[in-house]
Amino acid sequence: MEILLYIAAIIVAVAFAVLVVYLAKTLKAAQRTMNNVANTMESMEKQMEGITTETTSLLTKTNKLADDVNQKSEKLNSLFDSVQGVGTTVSDFNQTLQQLTNRIDKTAAKNQDKTSQAVKWGVAMMDLWRKRKK
Repeated sequence: MEILLYIAAIIVAVAFAVLVVYLAKTLKAAQRTMNNVANTMESMEKQMEGITTETTSLLTKTNKLADDVNQKSEKLNSLFDSVQGVGTTVSDFNQTLQQLTNRIDKTAAKNQDKTSQAVKWGVAMMDLWRKRKK
């Protein structure tokens, strides 16, 4: 019976040794996996730093571009204001010309007889001058 106890103890010791060996292999595999994860995380951290730098640079350029667009837009606004002023001036000038044309038409209609006589006298004077010149 003692022998059975020794055999049982040996079986338990062998089983424990096998368990320890497999447990050691599992822990080594887990350690390799954790090292790979740590390396991957370091690589990602470096890439994220690069992305952050690029993003910051892009945002800076975008802000400069937006400022430039705003400045040019303000310059265009003053140009449009000037063009609007020119348009108003031209419109006022056209209105004044129209009023002058209307007055001339009214005056010509009132003095049509006198105008006709003046034209006839002008033609006669031109004929006389031409004859005299020859």
